[in-house]
Amino acid sequence: MSINKFFEKFSDKITSWTGSSMAFGIALGVIIVWGISGPIFGYSDTWQLVINTGTTIITFLMVFLIQKTQNKDSKAIQLKLNELVAANKKASNRMVDVEDFTEEELDVLHKFYQKLSEKAKEEDDIHKSHSIDNAEELQKAKQANK
Repeated sequence: MSINKFFEKFSDKITSWTGSSMAFGIALGVIIVWGISGPIFGYSDTWQLVINTGTTIITFLMVFLIQKTQNKDSKAIQLKLNELVAANKKASNRMVDVEDFTEEELDVLHKFYQKLSEKAKEEDDIHKSHSIDNAEELQKAKQANK
């Protein structure tokens, strides 16, 4: 097994476990034991350093696990959305892989959808929809028939 596959499986298991009620209970238990032990250690600097160091290390590692999980979930959602866009005959295929666009390209698409929203508000039927490609032509045809 490659190191990447090992890390993938390991991090998936850790991520699942850390999101469980049991993990929360253990973390809460550690904090309670630490708090109760304060008088025993005279609330010393070392006593405080133990919890600070422990929580800092765990937080540092969890940031990477959370980011990995979010990246994986985001990629899965994008693939599902791409499949839906590709399968819909009326949807614009320009939306497939839109997550790879630059910020400027996304701004241009956003303006198109704002325009599309404005056109939809002019419709008598709120359930009608148009693609970016044909919204203006349909609107012009409707205005010409008035």
